[in-house]
Amino acid sequence: MEKIAQRIDALREEMRREHLSAFIFPSTDPHNSEYTAEHWKGREWISGFNGSAGTAVVTLHAAALWTDSRYFIAAAQQLEGSEYQLMRKKIEGTPTIAEWLGKQLAEESDKEVGLYGMDSTANDVQQLTTELRQHGGLTLRTNFDPLQRIWTNRPPIPMNPVVPQPLEYAGEDTVSKLARIRKALREQHADGMLMVSLDDIAWTLNLRGSDVHCNPVFISYLLISSQTATLFIYEEKLTAEARQHLTACGVATAPYTAITEGLRRYPDYNILADPDEVSYTLMKAIQSNELTSHLSPLISHLLRASSPVPAMKAVKNDAEQRGFRQAMIRDGVALVRFLRWLKPAVEAGGQTEMSVDRKLTALRAEQPLYQGPSFNTIAGYQTHGAIVHYEATPETDVPLKPEGLLLLDSGAQYIDGTTDITRTIALGPVTDEQRRIYTLVLKGHIQLQMLKFPDGASGTQLDAVARRGLWKSGLNFLHGTGHGVGSYLNVHEGPHQIRMEYRPAPLHAGMTVTDEPGIYLEDRFGVRIENVLLAQPYMETEFGRFLQFETLTLCPIDTTPVDVTLLTDNERTWLNDYHQMVYDRLAPHLDDPDRQWLYATTRPVTA
Repeated sequence: MEKIAQRIDALREEMRREHLSAFIFPSTDPHNSEYTAEHWKGREWISGFNGSAGTAVVTLHAAALWTDSRYFIAAAQQLEGSEYQLMRKKIEGTPTIAEWLGKQLAEESDKEVGLYGMDSTANDVQQLTTELRQHGGLTLRTNFDPLQRIWTNRPPIPMNPVVPQPLEYAGEDTVSKLARIRKALREQHADGMLMVSLDDIAWTLNLRGSDVHCNPVFISYLLISSQTATLFIYEEKLTAEARQHLTACGVATAPYTAITEGLRRYPDYNILADPDEVSYTLMKAIQSNELTSHLSPLISHLLRASSPVPAMKAVKNDAEQRGFRQAMIRDGVALVRFLRWLKPAVEAGGQTEMSVDRKLTALRAEQPLYQGPSFNTIAGYQTHGAIVHYEATPETDVPLKPEGLLLLDSGAQYIDGTTDITRTIALGPVTDEQRRIYTLVLKGHIQLQMLKFPDGASGTQLDAVARRGLWKSGLNFLHGTGHGVGSYLNVHEGPHQIRMEYRPAPLHAGMTVTDEPGIYLEDRFGVRIENVLLAQPYMETEFGRFLQFETLTLCPIDTTPVDVTLLTDNERTWLNDYHQMVYDRLAPHLDDPDRQWLYATTRPVTA
């Protein structure tokens, strides 16, 4: 923690020089990304906490870090020995950032708090500004980035090449997508829009990159008007194929750093900018007098509204659905080979959390169209399985024994689809408590997949189905039950989610979503079971259209820790039918030993 202390000291020197009493470091970048390029991991650099969600706050005399339940255990371990106080979000008694700062800065003469406006959305800055005023009359300054001075070895913005996504996998050309986007904008009375979300840009332009670990996106902005579209990007990133593709689609290019100038030259009367995506700095640039001087005073030039693109991207076309199914077959083959290897390897000794991760990654890499992992593997054995987003390191890596539970959450990027799967595996004898918890989680997992529901229902309305049996036993989990999955894009995709917290985004046919309930008993073990699902038409009646889920993931669920007496007849039938499907689809692609293992593993369970 000595390095972290030195960095905090350097930060405080800059804060005193700038007359700031505190500085806030969110986890985001100028594109509001969930996962960021190394260049923008300032929160991790200043705190030492490497989770994907969290906010670090440093005053002249104290420091604190806010994160959610996925990272409570990991954050406590990573912050140990530093001056950071862990703030557990949504836990009773935890203050908000503004509340905490109001108390911390009550005696300070300088009442100004820093937050770099290029790395925070307009809505986040506006909300924080209001809260800071309410708690101690604090003001927010957004035009200063101390990391530009104190992060001496800061990684550069990546310059990796950008390549076209073949139409056979994209399923719709860029010209058609731009036309649909402009139609949606007209329906919102907008002439154009500023697009900052990297996966939205990649989807719209049918391009892919490798600027963000595990996410095939590239650093850029896309400015769309009624007649033109311009990609703001470091042009050395564009391959000849990418340039040719953009030219054929009528998309111009400009330097990444020229986005403010591009906004100043925007040709139409009004523009849509999503305040939940666009940074405060760029939103302020759109509103500046210099930018709007040529606009008619009779027309409202800035439309603050949600981008129409995420909802379009979430509904997968026929080619994307076909790609998912093909990718799941190849992923399933790799997983079967891994699972057949796993238990004998553990019994032979010498295997650890990190070694089984390397083995699974190597088996996936043998598959056609493989591009890399879709996120860092979570391989948590026994107590580590209770850490929701645990990631083994050389310091934490533990040997696996032929007993207890291994929670393995992993995924892959293939050119035709993205996978995300969790299996909790009994490596040998398990306790009665582990068997009961495993079965309750499995029941919730199955109940959601069997559900029939109205088209347009929100994920919040579905969430209780997966939790009902857990709640009855006084159990719960604090993460979401499901998220969308991109088509060779980000493994976490919105706008729809399945979770307790209210999310109004509707579910429609063609949307992918995960089903991943879990229970985590600190210092004991964790259980999570996850498949990727595809919403499909079920029936249409006088009450409207109804949907059901198609299970895309093809991998056996470990039945050795199941207490079959806890399963209903319907749940047992679903499990047996699922395993029959897994065998039927994977068997033709397996050699004889793997096929025989799968046949034995997927045999029906009986009461």
